[in-house]
Amino acid sequence: MFLSACISIPSPTERRTAAETLASRQSWQSMRIATGRFDLVAYVPDHPLSSDQLTVYIEGDGLSWITGTQPSTDPTPRNPLALRLALAQPEGNAAYLARPCQYVDAEAAACSSHYWTDLRFAPEVIEASDRAIDTLKQKFGARLLTLVGYSGGAAVATLIAARRHDVTKLVTVAGNLDHRAWTAYHHIPPLTGSLNPADARESVQHVRQWHFVGGKDNVIPPRLAESFTKQFPPDTPQTVHIEPTYDHHCCWAENWPLLWRKTQKE
Repeated sequence: MFLSACISIPSPTERRTAAETLASRQSWQSMRIATGRFDLVAYVPDHPLSSDQLTVYIEGDGLSWITGTQPSTDPTPRNPLALRLALAQPEGNAAYLARPCQYVDAEAAACSSHYWTDLRFAPEVIEASDRAIDTLKQKFGARLLTLVGYSGGAAVATLIAARRHDVTKLVTVAGNLDHRAWTAYHHIPPLTGSLNPADARESVQHVRQWHFVGGKDNVIPPRLAESFTKQFPPDTPQTVHIEPTYDHHCCWAENWPLLWRKTQKE
């Protein structure tokens, strides 16, 4: 069974090619952003519009594990759902930001697997992502940001929003917003060395938040998202939107234009 699973997983090159194909179909191109410790990959439209607003989509954890005990050698996602969300945004400027070691040939770049397992939200990961967003903001000439994070990317988006003053909206999709509660729920080892977005609540309680959750999501069940939001003061501008028939993967990208427009009404 293990050998069959390995055979069925596309190679890192195939996964990178699949993302390039998705992006190129809508005239988006990749760019590599040097941040010091990591080079992060982003995808941006060939001809961005002139606007003060930029929405940055942050990818999930990708292919973190091959089995329950064996980490992947390369975290490039098989299904880059955050990229699909970015490409599905119906209007306005959008950019996509991958996580450290995704799309860069992790083995050749000497990336440690700790950065897609226990250190996936480490301070240096958040710092690198924050710097990359500075670069994207400058490239687009934007003044204000909306951050959209999918799965583990929601943790990164929340932790970045907590340290910035230009984030007006925080949108999470099937988001891991409290990894201590998440690891306890799944009875897996804690993410030692990772920052926890639940500890940053006070710093993001002024930001307008939308948390989209799938009613059939067994990875991040609705009760985890609801537990995160219940710890905020009652007047926090936040909405938890549960899609009863969605799970962790389906059907966010297919219906993103409708869901995204919900976040634009307020």
